[in-house]
Amino acid sequence: MHFDLASLIQAVGYLGIFTIVFLESGLLIGFFFPGDSLLFTAGFLASQGFFDIKILIAGCFVAAIAGDSIGYLIGAKLGPKIFTKTSSIFFHKKHLERAQSFYDKHGGKTIILARFIPVIRAFAPVVAGAGKMDYKRFVFFNFFGAVLWAIGVTLAGYYLGNLIPDVDKYLLPIVGLIVIASILPALHHILVDAEIRASIIRKLKRK
Repeated sequence: MHFDLASLIQAVGYLGIFTIVFLESGLLIGFFFPGDSLLFTAGFLASQGFFDIKILIAGCFVAAIAGDSIGYLIGAKLGPKIFTKTSSIFFHKKHLERAQSFYDKHGGKTIILARFIPVIRAFAPVVAGAGKMDYKRFVFFNFFGAVLWAIGVTLAGYYLGNLIPDVDKYLLPIVGLIVIASILPALHHILVDAEIRASIIRKLKRK
């Protein structure tokens, strides 16, 4: 199967998949990982016999829960220091501020919604911790979000792989659609946020 992501997932195996899910779920440095497409493709590969689906969804679920929990603790412990930190290779203050804005708008639901939005996914738990969100409430949203994302998206790939004959021929466009769908919420946020639009226009004019 000539598809880079699928080949990469097969190469890194369970440990690699679980590590990526863990890092992307709330450790700031994981914002650039392809979480949705990774889970879907891993589920598809399980339908083709490359992985055991039970081990896969259990590991992804635990990794997603653990990643968000660590992100919450980072926010709770470091708090204001995170928001005053300047951007670096692995840390982008703008991403954190965007997550804060999203959290302010959606409250606790952010922990669930953020699972399906790249970048916001990695920063939302940190914002929740820094904002002293009630931990029991956070655990509830964290658990529910992990079920929908880590288990739901993986099983979608698994069942689609079983239902559609020769689905590997359509894997590339399917994953492409998933990537586009994951970008749409962020694009919508940019379009409706006047400050972000103005910032982009200023940068384009400088060029």
